[in-house]
Formats: sequence, C-alpha cells, structure tokens
Amino acid sequence: MSLAKISFPHTASDNFYSELKSRVSNYFEERKMSPHANAQMILKTILIFTFTFGAYGLIIADFLPLWAMLLLSVAMGIGIAGLGFSVAHDSIHGAYSSNSKVNYILGLTMNLIGGNRYVWSITHNLVHHTYSNIHEYDEDLELAPFIRLSKHKEHKPIHRYQHVLAFLAYSFATFFWVFFKDYKKLSQKDIGPYRNKKHPVSEIILLVLFKAVYYSYMILIPLLVMDLAWWHFPIGFFTVHLVAGIILGVIFQLAHTVEGTEHVKYDGDGMMEESWAVHQMRTTSNFAMKNRFINWYAGGLNFQVEHHLFPRICSVHYPAISKILQSTAAQYNVPYNYHVKFGDAVRSHYRYLKELGRY
Repeated sequence: MSLAKISFPHTASDNFYSELKSRVSNYFEERKMSPHANAQMILKTILIFTFTFGAYGLIIADFLPLWAMLLLSVAMGIGIAGLGFSVAHDSIHGAYSSNSKVNYILGLTMNLIGGNRYVWSITHNLVHHTYSNIHEYDEDLELAPFIRLSKHKEHKPIHRYQHVLAFLAYSFATFFWVFFKDYKKLSQKDIGPYRNKKHPVSEIILLVLFKAVYYSYMILIPLLVMDLAWWHFPIGFFTVHLVAGIILGVIFQLAHTVEGTEHVKYDGDGMMEESWAVHQMRTTSNFAMKNRFINWYAGGLNFQVEHHLFPRICSVHYPAISKILQSTAAQYNVPYNYHVKFGDAVRSHYRYLKELGRY
C-alpha cells in the first residue's frame, strides 16, 4: 500500500518554535560555546569504548573463571548499548561534530557494534523523526506483529499478553538487528513513506564488510582462540545481546510509548493538524532528567523532547537547553511531557502496553 505524502501546517504555534530556536541559539552564542561535542563528551566516548572493548579483551584472554567472564559479557552488553546511545546516535544525526567526516567515521560505530549506520539514518533520522507516532508512517511503532504500540493498530488476541512479550522482544533487539533487520531493510525499496528508494552500492558493500568484521570478532575469534565447552559460547554471546537489547529497547520506548504521549492517524487530507514542532512536543516524553548517571550514560535519550527539536545539537547540552524549552513551552501553552524518575517511565510504559492489549 502506497502511503500519501504528509505535510505539516504553518500555524500560529510556529511562533513557539521560532522563539525557541532563537533562545537556544543565543544560549550558545552568549557563552561562545559550540553546540557539538565538548571535552566531557569526548572523554565519555573514550571511556565507553575502553569499557566495552576492554571487557571483550578480558573475555578473549580466557584466563578468568566462567562466572567472571559472564559478568564481563554483561558489562560488554552495557557498553554496546552505551556506544549506541552516546556515540553512534549523536554522530549519525550530525550532532557530534561540525565536521561531517568526523560524524561519518564515528557513525560507523553503529556498524562496529553490529548495526548499520545507513539503515539507521533512514529508519530513525528520516522516518521516525519526521513522522513520530503517526500510525503506518513511524516504523518504530512496528516492532513485531505481537506488539501493539499504537491505538490505531488492529487489535489481536495475542496483544493481551504484550505487556510481558514486549520486554522479551526488546531483549532480542540487537540480535535481530545483527542477523536480520539490516539485510531486510537494504533489500526493500519501500521504507515507511519513502518509495522506490535506491540504495547505493557502496552502502551494500559496507554492510557486508562490517557484518563480516562483527561476525569475526564476536563469533569466529572467540571460537578459535578460547578453550570453551560448546555450550559456553552461546551463553556468553546471548548474554551480551540480551543485556544490550533490553537496555536499548526499554530506553527508546520510554520516549514515545508511555501514558500522555499522543498517537495519531493521518486522515489523508494532505495536512496534519499541528505544526511539526508542536507535533513532536505532543508525541514525545522525557524521563529522569535530574539523574546524573542516566544523563551521562543514555546520551540524551532521556531528553527526547529536546533531541527531536534539536537533533543536530550534541546530547551533552540537552540538560541545559531543557530549561529553555520548558519555559518557552509554558509561555506558548505547548505540552512538555516527562516522568520525574526512570521507574515512573518504565511503569507508565508497562501500563500503556497493558491498556492497548485490552481492546
């Protein structure tokens, strides 16, 4: 089915976005700061890379007891999720550096941890960021047939159990990316509302090369150099993926599929009801904005409202500009959705899943 083109109107509420952009721009100009990565962000990048591949190195060294290597597998999963949040996400959005080559190289972190920079740039940057929470357009709402993330999706009996099944699905998120999703997307001409898209041959080659690199260091090398019983390897391998998957899956869902965020269905008349900026405010939510560890580790994923309006600003600046956004939203009577604590957001997502599973 071909999806109609969606346009967002220019309304009086656009004054909100114009004023907001001016205030945020002034924030950086007055302090003579770059909106890109600073020393704190660069240090975090180094630390997470070291943490992730340091854990990998200790596992490969194969001199520790099995319980220690299992803990290192957990650590590696945490590190992979952190690289996705803090390095790949910012870089692929062009937010890490003012230099496009630096963003491109760091964006390949996504390929290094098993995903694909090019596929992510389409499904996330183009599709999700433009059509957030719009039924049939936002591919992030199509997690699996047994998961219903929008009230506009047809209800099926299996959805009654989705408040449990969803968390199992999240756990396998990175496993699915590594072995299925990227190949599937690059074999499709239609992705979301984008039709007959031609994928560059260079991106297909990069997909194959980086997948080979990933399979080599994650599967082939451990099997060749480590003295393992046959069942030890799958335990460690799946532990890495289950940890990374549940962290990434849950964190990303807390931005749009919680109580209070709006889900809309395009009626086909060519124009949405709200301007793009206000649509983002109504469909997006923050969480745990005062939690220092989450602010550091999640790379701004807990400041999704700011991220959706300013995707080219590095996430390290989101806590500061959130104050500007909150005051501007209040001035223009635009909603600003958030949960104070991480646990509040998780519980809200759970209730949301359970409610949508009932009917």
